[in-house]
Amino acid sequence: MTKSLFIPGPVDVLPEVAARMSSPMIGHRGKEFSELLEDVTGKMKRLMLTENLVFISTSSSTGLMEAAIRNCVKTRCLNVGIGAFSDRWYDITAGNGKNAEFLSVEWGDAMNREVLDGIDEKLSGGEYDAITVVHNETSTGVTNPLEEIAEVVKKHDVSLLVDCVSSMGGIKVDVDKWGIDVALFGVQKAMGLPPGLAVCSVSEEAMEKSKNVSNRGYYFDFQVFKKYLDKKQTPATPTIPHMFALDYQLDRILEQEGLENRFKRHEKLGEITRQWVKRMGFELFPREKEYCSDTVTCVSNTLGIDCNELKSKLADRGYVFANGYGRLANKTFRIAHMADRQPGELRAYLETIEDILGI
Repeated sequence: MTKSLFIPGPVDVLPEVAARMSSPMIGHRGKEFSELLEDVTGKMKRLMLTENLVFISTSSSTGLMEAAIRNCVKTRCLNVGIGAFSDRWYDITAGNGKNAEFLSVEWGDAMNREVLDGIDEKLSGGEYDAITVVHNETSTGVTNPLEEIAEVVKKHDVSLLVDCVSSMGGIKVDVDKWGIDVALFGVQKAMGLPPGLAVCSVSEEAMEKSKNVSNRGYYFDFQVFKKYLDKKQTPATPTIPHMFALDYQLDRILEQEGLENRFKRHEKLGEITRQWVKRMGFELFPREKEYCSDTVTCVSNTLGIDCNELKSKLADRGYVFANGYGRLANKTFRIAHMADRQPGELRAYLETIEDILGI
């Protein structure tokens, strides 16, 4: 049985998008691939609202998180954690031998004004090369106020490194206007492709900083990426089938649906889910409702349902259910509504949960 994925990635892939991965193979050092790479990066700049360099990596998003650290942190980095995936920035920073300082925010909270005032004070000392944040935290269903964060960071000579993994393509990220130095994401979430490819934009300032950072490695060295991009190539063999699919999906997003319409659809999906949570008698896990995500809703299990039993019964009906992540398992569960998910599909899933729970 084919199952519908209501998990925060990987997501369901439209048949016509998946079909593009079966396009006849081409060489990655030939003219055809150079044209494909140029097309994809050009369209990606439109989606990301940037004129910065765009690099495409055959890796997970975590690989590009490591790239951001290896290239933009010479000695010291401030890692702000609001959940499991923003906490990962700290592990990556420390794991690469950098001086990592962890600023923990209560799970369920966002980087609100109080947190930002504290960050502003920390950065004013001039001790940090960079700060890491997650825009949309899938473990808690919180969307950080990225524009406000960027306003604080731009007052200091610090690189802003942002995980946009579950927001890019579903929630607006204005890379250039907000001044994001590195914005990275994978294609298996709001972009609606199978996992295997990651993308990042890199500012001129970050590229210059990279030149003076030692031990950048090779696979994720921004300078190596640029050297090959100047030749319309990638440093290592890319996953060409994903490139074909991404090129097609970008056309769908930009030309058929339209970027603003895509954002509005995700807003609608988020609102449908939040209203359902309230009507069912559950509570939203994010404490400040204005920071609730439009791509994944984290629900507090205030009714004490058996999440494992619900998962099993939903599987019998053709759905894949998302429990809470890590330490939030069973205390919360998550409902993803991203990529090419339509309101009717979401409502059918929510109605199925209602039927199973008998509430």
